[in-house]
Amino acid sequence: MRVETISYLKQNAATLNVEEPIVVTQSGKPVYRIESEVSAQLKDEGIALLKLMNLAERDVKSGKTYSPEQAMNKLRAQLTSGMASL
Repeated sequence: MRVETISYLKQNAATLNVEEPIVVTQSGKPVYRIESEVSAQLKDEGIALLKLMNLAERDVKSGKTYSPEQAMNKLRAQLTSGMASL
C-alpha cells in the first residue's frame, strides 16, 4: 500500500495508478484511502459473503435447517402451488 501526501494527490490526480490502494496523508496522519473500483467491489463482495456465512452458521447452530428430503418437498409444494417458478 502506497502512502502519499495530499499535495502529491493534487499534483498527480489525473495520472494516478490505483492498481494498489493509496493512503493519503495530511500532516503525517492518514485521512483518505483511494482504491480502484474493482478492488472496492471485490472487498464489498467478500464482506457480503462473510455476512451470509455468518447467517448460515447461526441457522445451523439454532437448528433452522432442512434435510435434503424436506427441502425437496418444500420446493415441490411451492412449484405446484405456483409460488415459485423455474
